[in-house]
Amino acid sequence: MCGIFGYIGEKEAIPFILEGLKKLEYRGYDSAGVATLEKGQLFVTKCLGKIQQLEEELSQKPIGGQIGVGHTRWATHGKPSQPNSHPHQDCTGKIAVVHNGIIENYLELRRELANKGHHFSSTTDTEVIAHLIEENYDGDLLQALAKSLKQARGAYALAIISEHTPNSIIIARQGSPLIVGFGAEESFISSDIAAMLKYTNKIIQLENGQIGRLTPKTFKLFDLELTPIKKRKELVSWDPQSAEKSGFAHFMLKEIHEQPSAIRNTIEGRIKAQDHIIHFDELNLTDKEICRINRIVFTACGTSWHAALIGEYLFEQFAKIPAEVEYAAEFRYREPIIDDKTLVIAITQSGETADTLGAVWEAKVQGAKVISICNVVGSSIARESHGVVYTNAGPEIGVASTKAFTTQLAIVYLLAILFGKRHGFINEQQSIGLINDLIELPGKLEQTLQVEKEVERIAEKLHKANNALYLGRGKGFPIALEGALKLKEVSYVHAEGYPAAEMKHGPIALIDHKMPVIVLALAGRRYEKILGNIEEVKARGGIVIAIASDKEPAIMEKADEIIFIPKTSESLSPILAVVPLQLLAYYIALKRGCHVDQPRNLAKSVTVE
Repeated sequence: MCGIFGYIGEKEAIPFILEGLKKLEYRGYDSAGVATLEKGQLFVTKCLGKIQQLEEELSQKPIGGQIGVGHTRWATHGKPSQPNSHPHQDCTGKIAVVHNGIIENYLELRRELANKGHHFSSTTDTEVIAHLIEENYDGDLLQALAKSLKQARGAYALAIISEHTPNSIIIARQGSPLIVGFGAEESFISSDIAAMLKYTNKIIQLENGQIGRLTPKTFKLFDLELTPIKKRKELVSWDPQSAEKSGFAHFMLKEIHEQPSAIRNTIEGRIKAQDHIIHFDELNLTDKEICRINRIVFTACGTSWHAALIGEYLFEQFAKIPAEVEYAAEFRYREPIIDDKTLVIAITQSGETADTLGAVWEAKVQGAKVISICNVVGSSIARESHGVVYTNAGPEIGVASTKAFTTQLAIVYLLAILFGKRHGFINEQQSIGLINDLIELPGKLEQTLQVEKEVERIAEKLHKANNALYLGRGKGFPIALEGALKLKEVSYVHAEGYPAAEMKHGPIALIDHKMPVIVLALAGRRYEKILGNIEEVKARGGIVIAIASDKEPAIMEKADEIIFIPKTSESLSPILAVVPLQLLAYYIALKRGCHVDQPRNLAKSVTVE
């Protein structure tokens, strides 16, 4: 999830671009760059690192110009490096492109362009756009872009400046956000409204399939056939501080709502609807190595540990490989029995968690193959692993993890299918069905988010409780643990998650009319059992809040409150079920007056033991 900012007007562009990129740094921070046009000549400066490094570079070697575009990168294709940072140029050096998104068929396009004599200087997907425009340019840059985009597949927000058109910025959007802001004798482009609110509140948000030409005084919008489109400017009423959260009160709520798009970003480029093949080139595991693996050990901390528990279920279900889950802090100081046929999977949002990093080191010393599931490109754990799969969830600002968790679940789901196919336990038809279920999931997440008002109403009833019990069976058990953790983290309410069958072995003593019991009543072979657990709670006066996907009489008669989620496969239901629990924790915390984004005593990444 990269950030784009551009300026065109009568003033020097660089100060505006740098200020805008600082506001967008939450979208990516492994490299940054700018391109400007001064007296018709193109200048590009880019570097590895954050905006501060770019500022230092520009202070040493200033570039001028009243037209420019800038970029802050969250690496997807190609490791963080100076050559892979944006802007990217064509062979002539006359075209500069910044891009947010993924060009899915970039390898195919790259081969075709290379065969025509084009030379590439990076390993990114973005660079093919610059060369495609060069290849298609015949006197009209906008026409060249439109033709190029018909050849490309994937998601993009694009901004292009060129010596061919020294008084304009060419832009396009498909899937990734891009906004145009209008000032007096100047205009701006940005990936986020917040970055330009200091200068203007008059905007136009590009829609999918639209391209445009921006000059200091005009803006013309077209579709890919270059048919003109008329669109009225909007007035934004947000104050700049609120706008950084895209209008949401807190980053946690914003990130809960970002989960449909985060899942799309996670699976984009890794599964293709037309061939249903799972692509995990970054694993650095051959098919032969995958087939040799006879044991999986997950290691993680906190919320990532709960994702690992789901991974244990999925790998045993789909691949029939024995799997276990270890707290990283315990694993690193034990004498684990692992060998070169053991695959250790480390799950981490930040890639810097000290205990998980220690567990990775220990696993490597013992001779195991290590792969990590991580959200931060170039982090310590990513570098120490033999292979790494990035979740591509984008920066997560709220301390309580939400979208990082659900994207981790999407990755372990795909990995389990891949291993199941390689070990011969999933056939092609089964794989197609499982992949289709995942492709449909973002839409179902959007439906799930519609329960927000209902959850807020329930939170009003529960927010004075000082204890809560979360119960689940099967894959619902790790979600019960995660729901309880979220409530503890942000609202400071004591909560515990249990396997529902274990309730009779102790926790049932806690149940009375003051005890809310949140039950994961998910469809599946354990459904009747969970109904029995609800009966046991009700018989002792407990308050039952059920998360369910079936509006059938049994559950509707037994629970005090029911939050319904869309139906999906049993294996993916945890991803949908956790969303109401995230919202419940958020609204209870809000009503208790807690600092949602920065809970007391917690840090986003635990980098000490």
